[in-house]
Amino acid sequence: MRCDDATTALAEVVDGTEVAPGPALDHLERCLRCQAELAQHRKIRRAMAQLREQLTEPAPDLLVQLLATIEAATESRAQRSVLHRHRTAYVAAAATAATAATAAGAVVLASRSRRTRLSPTG
Repeated sequence: MRCDDATTALAEVVDGTEVAPGPALDHLERCLRCQAELAQHRKIRRAMAQLREQLTEPAPDLLVQLLATIEAATESRAQRSVLHRHRTAYVAAAATAATAATAAGAVVLASRSRRTRLSPTG
C-alpha cells in the first residue's frame, strides 16, 4: 500500500468512523511519514475537542455596536437612494428644459423668417 492510500484511511481511523483495513495498519507500522501524519491528526482532533469546551463571552457592548453598524449602513443606503431619485429628476428636468429651449429656438427662427418674407420692400 502507498502512503496516499493509507492517508485516506488514517483520517477515518482518527475520526473513529472506521477501523483501518489490514493493509493500512501494516503500512502504518512500517512508514514513519504516515505515523507522523497520524500523530498530527490526533493532535488536531484533541485541539478541536478542547475548543468545543471553551466558552467565549461576547463583549458587553457587542449588541449595541452591531445595531449601530446596521443603522449606519441603512442610513447610507437610504441617502444613496434619495440621491439617485433626485438625480433622475434632475436629468428629466434638464431634458425637458433642453427640449423646450429647442422648441423656443425653432419658434423664434420661424417667426424671424416669416417677418423677413412678409415685410414690405421699399
